[in-house]
Amino acid sequence: MVLHSNIVGEGNPFVILHGFLGMGDNWKTLGMQFSEQGFQVHMVDQRNHGHSFHHDDFSYEVLVEDLKRYCDVHNLKQIVLLGHSMGGKTAMLFATKYPEMVSKLIVADISPRFYPVHHDTILNGLSALNFDEIKSRGQADKVLAEYVSDLGTRQFLLKNLYWIEKGRLALRMNIEVLKEEVSEVGEPLPSYATFEGDTLFLRGDRSEYIGVDDTQIIKRHFPKADIVTIANAGHWLHAENPTDFFDAVMTFVN
Repeated sequence: MVLHSNIVGEGNPFVILHGFLGMGDNWKTLGMQFSEQGFQVHMVDQRNHGHSFHHDDFSYEVLVEDLKRYCDVHNLKQIVLLGHSMGGKTAMLFATKYPEMVSKLIVADISPRFYPVHHDTILNGLSALNFDEIKSRGQADKVLAEYVSDLGTRQFLLKNLYWIEKGRLALRMNIEVLKEEVSEVGEPLPSYATFEGDTLFLRGDRSEYIGVDDTQIIKRHFPKADIVTIANAGHWLHAENPTDFFDAVMTFVN
């Protein structure tokens, strides 16, 4: 089974991995911008997300092997690899396992360390969506609002809604497995894993995902890493300040 992706542009391969509960589509605007800079951009859906296959196995090890298979099928030898949050963890592990395949590594707002589970409320909200009763996006939003107060977060999550048939909504993500295996998302990079290549960590100035204490652990795994802060941005730094995010990525890649 090969991961689903949206591919735009021509040139050097540039692979983008979304975060937990997201999909490649979240990167459409930036992906188009990267493609205009001479890259063939692959906006990939990781397993149990977006249009990609559903499977009971869910860990960074299998996500990495999914990406390896994807690169082999598409004949991608040397990639610029960008991952946000969960996708950043996949990207880190991939680079340490297949360093010869990664020309540049970009990690958006996540550190190699362990993170405790913190998606419970969101997962409970998504699980509460009963599509026997919910017949519109507005109704789904109303139910989700009881669990998730932030409108932006709800809009992001509701991008996963689609019409499975006329008059019947469903979620693209495999919510059962993601809820069951959510602890996997916070797993740290193995202590022995290192990548000696060019690496950029981007953090939002309003985000707590990468703190001062993370510098040491980042440098231990990624000795050549630069850590750059994106102003006026939280965890969704690429959506909250896309201009500075784009500029930072382009400066690094070029």
